[in-house]
Parts: sequence; C-alpha cells; structure tokens
Amino acid sequence: MPINILMPALSPTMEKGNLAKWLKKEGDKVKSGDVIAEIETDKATMEVEAVDEGTLAKIVVPEGTQDVPVNDVIAVLAGDGEDVKAAGAGAASAPPKAAAASAEKVTAAASPSPQPSPPRGEGARSATTESGAAQKEKIVPPAPPPSPLPGGERSPSKTAGEGANGHARIFSSPLARRLAKEAGIELARIAGSGPHGRVIARDVEEAKSGKGLKAPAPAGPPLVAPSMSDKQIRALFEEGSYEVIPHDGMRRTIAQRLTASVQTVPHFYLTMDCNIGKLVEAREEINAAAPKDKDGKPAYKLSVNDFVIKALAIALQRIPNANVSWTDGGMLKHKHSDVGVAVAMPGGLITPIIRKAETKPISRISAEMKDFAARARARRLKPEEYQGGTTAVSNLGMYGIKDFTAVINPPHATILAVGTGEERAIVKHGKIEVAQIMSVTLSCDHRAVDGALGAELIGAFKMLIENPVMMVV
Repeated sequence: MPINILMPALSPTMEKGNLAKWLKKEGDKVKSGDVIAEIETDKATMEVEAVDEGTLAKIVVPEGTQDVPVNDVIAVLAGDGEDVKAAGAGAASAPPKAAAASAEKVTAAASPSPQPSPPRGEGARSATTESGAAQKEKIVPPAPPPSPLPGGERSPSKTAGEGANGHARIFSSPLARRLAKEAGIELARIAGSGPHGRVIARDVEEAKSGKGLKAPAPAGPPLVAPSMSDKQIRALFEEGSYEVIPHDGMRRTIAQRLTASVQTVPHFYLTMDCNIGKLVEAREEINAAAPKDKDGKPAYKLSVNDFVIKALAIALQRIPNANVSWTDGGMLKHKHSDVGVAVAMPGGLITPIIRKAETKPISRISAEMKDFAARARARRLKPEEYQGGTTAVSNLGMYGIKDFTAVINPPHATILAVGTGEERAIVKHGKIEVAQIMSVTLSCDHRAVDGALGAELIGAFKMLIENPVMMVV
C-alpha cells in the first residue's frame, strides 16, 4: 500500500520546518537511504533520507513551503509493483493529516535525543535524517471523522486554499520565496498582490520596509513579557526614521531560550584574572614546530580559545561536582566534559560541542572547532553536534572586550565568558611588572552549583590556563 512520508522531527524541540528543496521529483525511483529533500530548521539545513523503497508518487508539500508541522504528510511513496498514478491520485483526494488508509504500520524517525510526538493520522511513515537515526514502529489509530454540525451535517474536511496536510498553503513565486528567505521574512506575514493573493517579488520588497506585513501568528509563548506593545514602541519614533527587520526563526529561538534562562535559572557570577604569559609563549612554540605539508601549510595552528576549551574540560574532571545538570527529579552528574563553544553566524549564534574534550589533544580540539565553525556559518551542523553538552565557552576577546557575563544555556549549569588577553600592570613581590592578563567570568546555576563549588571550578581553570604544561600530564 502507499506509504506516507512525514515531516521529520530533526530535534527534540522542533515543531515546524521549512521544506527548502526536493532532490527527487514525482516518478523518480527511491531507495532506502537516498537523500530526497532538504529541510530548514531555525539552526541548520538538514538532508532527509528515505526509509523505504519505491516510486515517489506524489509531492504533497512543494519546495519553498514554510512552517510545515512535524509529522504532516509531505509526500507519498508507491511501493514496488503498485500503481504509481493511483497512489498519487489517492494522495490528492485523501483527507488532511493522512493520505487515506495506506500502510498499517507507522515508522517515525527517531531524533538524536528525546522522541518526537507520535505521528498524527493513519498509515504514515516519516523520512530519516542523514544521521541515520534508528526507526521505531508504532500503531497509530485512525484520525477521527469530522465533527457533526447541527442538523446532522458534517464539517468539511478541507477549506479552500488548504493544503493536503490540513494547513493553509502559501502561494508564492519562486523569486518571492528566495527574496523572502534572504530577507528573513516569513512568507505567511506578507500580503500577496498577485493573482489569487499570490506573493510576488514586489510584495517582498515592500515588506522589507514594513509595508504590507501581517501580524505574526502566535507560535508558542511570546519572546518576552513586554511592558509596551509594538505599536507603542513604534509611536516613540518618527515615521520613516527606522526600518522593520522581521524576526527569523533563529532570532526568535534565541530570544525565547535566553529569556527563559534568565527568568528560571538563578545566575551568579565569579571573575578571575589569569596570567597567560606562559600560555602565549607555549602556543607560539607549538605553532612554530607544527609539521608542514608539501605546500608549506602547517598541520595545525592553535588558538588561545583551544587552550581555554581544554583547560575548562580538565577543570570539570578535577571538580566533578560542578560537571552537572539540574533536573527536578535529580542532579545529572556527567562522566565526560562536553564543552559547547559559541560561534557567531549571520542572524545569531550556535554552540557546537566538543565531546569528551578532556580526552582530546589540543590539536584535535583545534581541528574540530575549525570544522564546526565553517559548517555552522553555512548552517550545515547536525542536531547531535550542537544539542546537549555539559558546559560552554563564550569568547569575545577577539573584539577587545575586557570582561563580560554570559547567559547560561540549559541544561548547562555553567558557562565561561572569556575576555581579551592584554598587557596590564601587576604587583609581584612588591614590584610593579607588566603581564599578559586575561579576565574570565564563570556564570553558575545556583540550583546546581553553589558559590564555593563555583570558586573551586574557576580556580582549577586558572591554575591550568596559567600553567599549560599541566594540560598534558
């Protein structure tokens, strides 16, 4: 029987995704493991692999469609020996959420962490992501029939302009979709002036200046609990003196998560000055001694941040009670130091994670960070590469920032904010000397890490970063 391909959950918190591109077209043969589509989340663009073999009978959700809910039908696959046209026609006439009663078994792609909610509807099969996540089978009851109306009538199963998945389809030109994506504007917020309300390029250009933008549809809790409405804030400024830049998915996610962190996690901060003179000298010697290839390119070039990651990882092993995550049911005490590192990217930031950093040489950490940073800026990180972690590092030293405090990203219990290394006057043995000093500030979740414990952790970090030879013994 025909198999429904569902919008996969690419992360535990994913509720919707954008269907960026189909890599297969209707009528194409599909093998298990073939990459069939690209899905955009707020953090990355992921390739989606087919679970089953067959022929792509019907593309239900066209490429360029935004905000497709997880587990909605996006395509229908005809099995070997099945009538492809019949399977495609059945998908076109099926009720929303499930393209008729196709297969009895449902396979939902397992995301890298907790499982997503079960599929809605009968006989649906989701695709799997490139990470090759294992599959789980579930039997899903059929969707209930439309609710009766007064007089014994039934409510219609689909309204005009509604897609096969039961959600309003946004009609737009390919150029408009591309321009809206580049501008970070949700198509659903743009008033279309083309035939039948179709969004065209001119509409996107007007939306960039704030004209014709609809109010955003409610999607979960607001970014903050504002004391002033958008209208009240705009009223404070002269008309035409500003440009409205709509929030994209990444910016909304950052705002929601960090607002929740500040409101629910009791932060406290500990700051220390570290003399990194020995580290700077050791780094220069190590980089100068790095082996070179035939073109003269060194095998590695270590940064100060690479040493910071290693020092924090070892410090967490020496102070294991600080390598924890708070949960209401109990404290999670981690065996390894998985260190997230904040990477700036267009429109926001992401935190790829160096797993088991305490076990890796600094050259390996350096190579992984270069790879992560490049793929993060291209939005090509896999969810398992930026989800989780036991702590994090945020370094603004390259911008000349002396010191700052960073916001904890749950489930982490700590985050280390690193400032620039600079020459400062210090007193040593009663004499004023010049030293290379770097200020670091540790933010702690007071539910999991108390003041004395946080002080032990940042003290262990200071001892390691000031004596880098201790990181290799």
